[in-house]
Amino acid sequence: MRATAVAGRRLNLTLPSRSETKVFDRGALFAAVCAYFIWGFMPLFFKQLGGVPAIEIIAHRVIWAVPLLLVIMAFRRQLAEFWSAISSFATLRWMALSAVLISINWLVYVWAVNADLILAASLGYYLNPLLNVLVGTLFLGERLNRAQWAAVAIAVLAVAVLAAGALGTLWISLTLAASFCAYGVVRKFAPVGAIPGLAIETILLLPVAFGAAIWFAQADGVRGWGSDLQTMALLAAGGAITAIPLLLFATAARRMSYSVIGFIQYIGPTIQFILAITLYNEPLSGVRLISFLLIWVALAVFSWDAIRRMRNS
Repeated sequence: MRATAVAGRRLNLTLPSRSETKVFDRGALFAAVCAYFIWGFMPLFFKQLGGVPAIEIIAHRVIWAVPLLLVIMAFRRQLAEFWSAISSFATLRWMALSAVLISINWLVYVWAVNADLILAASLGYYLNPLLNVLVGTLFLGERLNRAQWAAVAIAVLAVAVLAAGALGTLWISLTLAASFCAYGVVRKFAPVGAIPGLAIETILLLPVAFGAAIWFAQADGVRGWGSDLQTMALLAAGGAITAIPLLLFATAARRMSYSVIGFIQYIGPTIQFILAITLYNEPLSGVRLISFLLIWVALAVFSWDAIRRMRNS
């Protein structure tokens, strides 16, 4: 604990107290579960935009999320908190970092879904819970017991198997896992609430998003904004699809143990995995199957340990 506190002072962080970061907070638990269910079914939405470039989809996600977030903050009387946070250079540094991380995550994910690589994306989000646990141990002062270390070791083996037989898609899985894990850590410690923080992230991305949207709208032969009413409506709906689950996740990340959030997260990739092999008929090669089996074993070990500790607490 002393080493963590010293590190926190050196990075100018304000670590949440035990009263702020609860292992079992019912409201935060519900928010996290809802977020991962929405993310799990996200391929159904993005498949409707299969002919639209991933960058244009992300641009409209940002553009249409901003007004929605401003309305939400006005309704919740959080505009004062928003203006206070956005005028703080220290806060803007954290939000700039989180904005970069989440935009990388969005771009890779949307591209993977529309390139019929949902299995690779789902593997990334399967890896993420175990990466969260490892990061919680290395940087957040949380400790792993033997069962948790075993789960992490099995996950590393799964990555090694995939690297040996399916190297072409491994970068998708690792990029999604690492970017979202880092995003969660930044949002956990950023000195701003969930909704104002999310609004600042999207506003920081807004100039680039506007530029990309205008460029694609004027490009010839590209299906996107202006092509038909259904596509335009789906692109605009991307604002809500972006804001709602991220808002739920950011709320949960500030009020729950990061390891517990990692435990809940595999709801999303499980739904994506089922969609990939049933609805979209993606091929499940032997190497991928072995890798998924190892990840499931790792998650089973981690889940068993979590349930055991819950019963003993």
